[in-house]
Amino acid sequence: MGGRSRQGNWNSGSLAWALMLLLTVLSCATLAAPKAPTATPAAASQLEVARLDQDPVPARILTGEFDGRFVLVPETVVRERGGAPRWWRITTKTDIPADGQPHLVLTSPHQARVEAWTPDKVLPVTRSLYGPDADPGFSTRGLVFPLPGGLAAGEAVYLRVHATSAMPMEVRVEPLARVHRADLVHVAWRSAILVSLLLLSVLALGFWIGIGERSYGYLLLTLFAQAAFFAAVGGEIRMVPGLPDSVLMDPRIPRLIGLVGALASVVFLVHYLDLRDRHPLLARLLMGCGIVFGALVMVTLVATPIWIAHLANLTLLVATVIVMVAAAAGVLRGHRASYFVFFSWLPMLLLLAISIAGVTGPWNAPAWLSHAFPASFVLAGLVLMIGLTDTLQQLRRDRDHASRLATFDGLTGAMSRPAIEARLKAAVEEAHKGRLPLSVVFFDIDHFKRINDDYGHRVGDSCLKIIALRTRNRLRTYDLFGRWGGDEIVVLLPDTRFGEAMGVAENLRSAVNCRPLSIDRHLFQVTLSLGVAELAPGETAEDLLERADAALYASKQGGRDRVSGRPGHQRELAQAGQTL
Repeated sequence: MGGRSRQGNWNSGSLAWALMLLLTVLSCATLAAPKAPTATPAAASQLEVARLDQDPVPARILTGEFDGRFVLVPETVVRERGGAPRWWRITTKTDIPADGQPHLVLTSPHQARVEAWTPDKVLPVTRSLYGPDADPGFSTRGLVFPLPGGLAAGEAVYLRVHATSAMPMEVRVEPLARVHRADLVHVAWRSAILVSLLLLSVLALGFWIGIGERSYGYLLLTLFAQAAFFAAVGGEIRMVPGLPDSVLMDPRIPRLIGLVGALASVVFLVHYLDLRDRHPLLARLLMGCGIVFGALVMVTLVATPIWIAHLANLTLLVATVIVMVAAAAGVLRGHRASYFVFFSWLPMLLLLAISIAGVTGPWNAPAWLSHAFPASFVLAGLVLMIGLTDTLQQLRRDRDHASRLATFDGLTGAMSRPAIEARLKAAVEEAHKGRLPLSVVFFDIDHFKRINDDYGHRVGDSCLKIIALRTRNRLRTYDLFGRWGGDEIVVLLPDTRFGEAMGVAENLRSAVNCRPLSIDRHLFQVTLSLGVAELAPGETAEDLLERADAALYASKQGGRDRVSGRPGHQRELAQAGQTL
C-alpha cells in the first residue's frame, strides 16, 4: 500500500510540475511577444493580385506579353493548387515609398519555392523555407522579398510559385520594422507551442516507462507526431542539425508525419474511450478512418498526388466528428474519460473546420489561426494527460477498494479469514525467529443461532456488529482482529504472554456482558465464550489456533460466559491453574 501511495503521489506531483512549467512557457511567450501588428493599407486594400495559369519563360512575362492574360483574384492571397509552377502578379494601387524599407511578404509558405522579379532588378530573388534559398535573417512566418526602391502606383512584382501542396499564402507589403516585430510574435508563439508539445511528449514517455500503461504510448506518438508535423509545415524543423536539404524539401515528409499522428490519435481514442465495448459501431467507423490514414501513408511513400491532402483533411474532419459524437454520448452517460475528450477536442474541431475551409474553400483563414490551431493541440494533449492520470487514479482507487473488501469483513470491519490467516502465519514465523511471545484469543457468541432463529438475520447481524465494535475497542492498536466465520472471532496478540492474554480475554468478555444490547426495541443479554493459547516453541500457526479452539470448546463445556486457556510452556501451567 505504501508503494502504491508513493507512486500515486509521484504521478500527481510530476503532473503538477509539468502544468506549472507549461503555463510558465506560455506566459513567457505571451509577455515576451509584442502586440501583433495590424495590416497597413498597402498590405491589403492597396494591392491587386492576379493569376496566370501558364508557365512561360520569364522574359515573355517581364516584357508584358502576357499581361492581358492575368486574371484578377478577389483577395490578396496566392492560392496555389500544387503541381506545375504558376505566375502571379502583385500590383500596387498607390505609391509605396522606399524610406520605410518595404518588403513583400508571403505568409505561411510551407514548402513553396517562390521567384520574385521586382521593378528595380533584372534577376529574380528566390526564397523558400528550406534549402539554399532560405533566408536566415527572417523567421519562418513567411517568405520576405526586399523592395529597396519602393513601388510606384501601377508597378508590379511578378512571382513564379512552385508549390507542392494547396496552401494559401497571404500577400502583404510591410516596412522592415513591422516585419521584424511580426517575426518576434511568430517566433514567441511557435516556440511556446512546440516546447509545450515536446514537454507533454516527454511526460507521456515518462508515464509510459514508469507505469507501463500503453495509452501513454499512443498519446506519446500522437503528441510527438503533432510537434514534428507543425515544425515541418511551419519551417522550424530546419533548425534541427544534421537534416539534409533533400529531406527538408521532400513534400512527403510532413504528410507522412501528419498521417502517422492522425493514425496514432485514432488508436489512442478508441482505446481510451473504450469504444469497442461502449460504442462498437463508432469504433468501427473510427478504425475505418484509421485504415484510410494507413493507406494514405503507403501511397505517400511512393507518390505525392495533390488529392492525398484533400482526402486526409476530409478523413480527419470525419474522424474528429465521430470522436465528438462518441464523447458526447459518453458525457450523457457519465463516462469520466468522455468529459476530458469532449472538452479538449471541441476547440480543436472548430479550429480544424476553419482551417480546412481556409485551405480548400474560397476564403482565407484568419491570421491568428496559424497559432490557435496548434495551440488547441497543446490544450487537447494537456487535458488528455490529466484525463489519463485521473483514469489511472480511479483504477487504483477501485483496486484498493477491492483489496480492502478482500482484506476486511464488510459487516464487522474485522479482517477477513484469508487476511487473518496470512497475518497469523507471518506473526508465528516472526515470533519463532525473534523468540518473542505470541498469544491468540478465539471466541464466539453464546447462543447466537437462537438470536438468528428468533429475531431474524438482520438482528443477528446488528448483534454481531455491536459485539465486534465493543471488543475491538478494548484492544491495542497493534493487536489484530479477524472474523473467522459466522460469529467466530480470532484476536492475535503479538508480544503477549499467556497470563496477559488471559487478562485481555477477560476484558473482552466483560465488554460484552456488562450491559445488554438494544436492537429494534429488544434487549439482549449476550455473553462470550473465549479460548486462549500461547505459541509454543516450534509450533505451527495451525496447531496454535487448534489449541485456542480447544480452549474455546472447554469454555462452552464449562457453562459458557467464561475464559479457558491452553498455555504453551510447562512452567506456566501452575499460573494457568491459578488463573483458571
